[in-house]
Amino acid sequence: MQVVTENPINDKQAVIVTSNLCRSYSMGETVVHALRGVDLTIIQGEYAAIMGPSGSGKSTLMNVIGCLDSPDEGSYELNGKLVSNMGDRQLARIRNREIGFVFQTFNLLNRTTAQHNVEMPLIYAGVSKKQRHEKAIRVLEKVNLADRIHHKPSELSGGQRQRVAIARALVTSPSLLLADEPTGNLDSNTAQEIMNLFDELHTTGHTIILVTHDEGVADHAQRKIRLLDGRIESDTRKNN
Repeated sequence: MQVVTENPINDKQAVIVTSNLCRSYSMGETVVHALRGVDLTIIQGEYAAIMGPSGSGKSTLMNVIGCLDSPDEGSYELNGKLVSNMGDRQLARIRNREIGFVFQTFNLLNRTTAQHNVEMPLIYAGVSKKQRHEKAIRVLEKVNLADRIHHKPSELSGGQRQRVAIARALVTSPSLLLADEPTGNLDSNTAQEIMNLFDELHTTGHTIILVTHDEGVADHAQRKIRLLDGRIESDTRKNN
């Protein structure tokens, strides 16, 4: 492993650039400094894992990167757009079109089919019914669920539900896949299958950020970013 000291992929554009990112929370009379000046660049096509112990700031950083929260200080650019100063409606639009989320708990609608779950971001984006159907089926095929399109979550295994969630994240062709503990609710064999799927998505050009405490999961990434007390403690890349 080697410490990342400069942009290793000079011919590709930056998807994420943060500068002096700070975020604090008030808990009664106590102020918690969750992020203390985070400088981070993620290049198009990178596969990075954000790690750190409880309270290190990794969840807060994920929320800021995912446009679910805004920093108190510093700046955050996503594809050259300064999103750190955007309002709620603008951030909602960015979340819908630029970021594909994959959560530990899947976050699927239980009363509807895999296909309809995958179509949901396209409904919010105003995509026509015909296009929604076509795109949903295409990404479900991509995650090897062509035979489960009309099944509800209760009729699917945990791994299949996570594949539906990944398909939903992919359906808008986002700039970034952001996965929060994506194998946390899965057994070891199923977790390996899901991580293999992320590996395949990376090889086809997707930019992926995993937030995890699991070293085995993080080992799939080409880059490990470790947080401690709201700061980047280390930033390492696999040797080719």
